[in-house]
Amino acid sequence: MARVEGTTTADAGTPNFSRRRSLGASLDKYLGYLVEVPAAALVVTEIVVLFAGVVFRYLLHQPLIWSDELASILFLWLAMLGAVTAFRRGEHMRMTALVARANTAQRAFLDMIATCAALAFLLLIVRPSWDYAYEESFIITPALQISNMWRATALPIGIGLMAIFALLRLLRTGNMRTLLGAAATVAVIVLAFWLMQPWLRPLGNLNLVIFFVGVAGFCVFAGVPIAFGFGLAIYGYLALTTRTPLMVLVGRMDEGMSHLILLAVPLFVFLGLLIEMTGMARAMVAFLASLLGHVRGGLHYVLVGAMYLVSGISGAKAADMAAVAPVLFPEMKKRGAKPGDLVALLAATGAQTETIPPSLVLITVGSVTGVSIAALFTGGLLPGIVLATTLSALVWWRHRGDDLSHVKKAGVGEIVRTFVVALPALALPFVIRAAVVEGIATATEVSTIGIVYAVLAGLLLYRQFDWRRMLPMLIETASLSGAILLIIGAATGMAWGLTQSGFSRTLAAAMTGLPGGGATFIAVSIVAFTILGSVLEGIPAVVLFGPLLFPIAKAVGVHEVHYAMVIILAMGMGLFAPPFGVGYYAACAIGRVDPAEGIRPIWGYMLALLIGLTAVAAFPWISIGFLR
Repeated sequence: MARVEGTTTADAGTPNFSRRRSLGASLDKYLGYLVEVPAAALVVTEIVVLFAGVVFRYLLHQPLIWSDELASILFLWLAMLGAVTAFRRGEHMRMTALVARANTAQRAFLDMIATCAALAFLLLIVRPSWDYAYEESFIITPALQISNMWRATALPIGIGLMAIFALLRLLRTGNMRTLLGAAATVAVIVLAFWLMQPWLRPLGNLNLVIFFVGVAGFCVFAGVPIAFGFGLAIYGYLALTTRTPLMVLVGRMDEGMSHLILLAVPLFVFLGLLIEMTGMARAMVAFLASLLGHVRGGLHYVLVGAMYLVSGISGAKAADMAAVAPVLFPEMKKRGAKPGDLVALLAATGAQTETIPPSLVLITVGSVTGVSIAALFTGGLLPGIVLATTLSALVWWRHRGDDLSHVKKAGVGEIVRTFVVALPALALPFVIRAAVVEGIATATEVSTIGIVYAVLAGLLLYRQFDWRRMLPMLIETASLSGAILLIIGAATGMAWGLTQSGFSRTLAAAMTGLPGGGATFIAVSIVAFTILGSVLEGIPAVVLFGPLLFPIAKAVGVHEVHYAMVIILAMGMGLFAPPFGVGYYAACAIGRVDPAEGIRPIWGYMLALLIGLTAVAAFPWISIGFLR
C-alpha cells in the first residue's frame, strides 16, 4: 500500500527546514500517541462489550439491552480514530499506477497534491460535521438514555485531527516550491468548480458523469487517497449542483461507516492477526501445504475454498477477506506468489461468494421483493460453486507451468501429524459458523467468540502468545479498519447522491421498454448492476432497484430467484472491479498490497467471473434446479 509522504528536496538542508521538520515530527509523535492508544483501547472495549453480550444472553439468560447501543457509539469513534491513525501513517489506500511512472520531482508534486486534496476535503467538511453533531445532540439514545452527540462528535473530531496531521505532513516537506505549487493547483481547481456553479446546475444528471466519473476518476488516478477522492466528488456534486444541506452528506457517511454489521471488520482483522501470532496460522498452513503443497497453485485453491467456507459468517465481504488473508498470504508469498496476484484473487473470491448463505444481500432481496428467503438460500449455493470453478480453472491455467521439482510430496504420516497439530486451528471456522447457525451469537458478535477461542488456543494448546505484540496489533487493527470504513462511508455518500438524482427511476423506466424479452433484460441487468455495484454496495442497490426491477423480471418470464442470483453476482463483480470498486481497495488494504500491483492480474479473474456469471445467467437450472 502506498504511503503519502512529503518529499524533501531543495530546501532540505536549510536551518529553517531542520527546525520546522523537528517541530513537526515532535508534534506528530505526541499527537499520534494520543490517538493510537485510545484507538487500541476501543478495539479491546468492543471485544469485551460484545462478548459480554453473548455470555449474558446465551449462558445467563439475562440480555444486556444496552450492549449493542454502546458498541455502536464506540464503533464510530473507533472508525474515526482508526482513520486518523491510517492518515498519520500514510496507510489510506490510493492508486499509484500512474504516480509510480513519474520521475522523482513529479512524484513529489503528486504526493503533495494528494495531501492538499485530502486537506481540502477535510476543511470543506469540518463545519458540516460539527453542525451534524449538534443536530444529533437533540436525540436521546433509547437504552443508555444519553445524548447522541456523544457518538456523533467522533466525526468532527476525527476530521479535525486528520486535517491537523495533513498540515503537519506539509510542514515537514523539504521543498516549499513544490508545496506552494501543489496547494495553488488544488485551490485553483476548487475555485474553478465553484465559479462554474451557475453552469453546472442546469446540466441535470450529466453532473453525475462530471463528478462521479470525472472528478472521482481524476482523483483516483492522480494518487489522491480513495476515500478523499470519493469525498471530493460527492461534496462537489451536492454543493454545486443541488440545494441539499451538506450536513446530510455527513449523515450518510456516518450511516455507511457505523452500520453495526461492519463492526465485524475490525474484529475479524484482529482475529486474523491473533491467529498468526498464536501459531494457529502456521499450523493450518502446514497441514494444507502437506495436502496441496505439491500441486501447482495449491494454496490458491485453498484461498478460493476458504472464502467460500467463511462467506456469510460476518455479513460483510471485508470481514470475510480479513478472516482469510492474514492466514494464507504470508505462506503463499514465501512460496513465490506475487502480492498483486494474491490480492486480485482475494478480490475475485469476494465477488464469487456474494450468493452464499447466510448472506445479508439475499436476506435483503427477500425482504424488499417478497421472494422466499429460504428459496434464495437454496438457490445461492450452486452459483457460488460455478464461479469458484471458473476461478480455479484460471488458477490452474496460470500455474500450469510452475516448477515444483524441488517440492516433495508429503507422506501419510506427515499429513496425519500436521492434521493433529492443526485440528484446533482448523476447527475455528466451524466453531464460528456453528455459533451463528445455532443462534449463539449474531454476525457481529461471532468474531469475539473466535477471538476468545484463539486466545485460549494460543495460551493453552500452542503455547505461543507474545503479549508485547498486542498493542501494535490493536493499533494496526484500528488503522486498517479506519482506512476501509472511511472508503465505505464516502461511497455511501456517493450512493445517496445517486439515489436522490432520480437515476434509479430513470434506469427502471428505460429497462421496462427493452425489446428481446427475458434474455435482453438479463443482459442489460448484468451491465447495469455491474456498473452500479462499483458505486453502490449490494444492500443499498437492492433496496433501491429491487422493488422496481423484480416485477419487470417476472413480467418478461424470468424466475425471481434466478434473477436475484444474476444481479447479486453482477453487483459483486462491480464491487470488486477497479478503478471504482470499493471492495477491491478493501482487499488491497487487508492484503497490504499497493492497488496498482493487482490491476493487471485482476482482469483475468474478472473474465473468469464473467464466464461463470454468463453460465449462471444462461442456465436458470443452476439457480432454481434444487427448488421444490
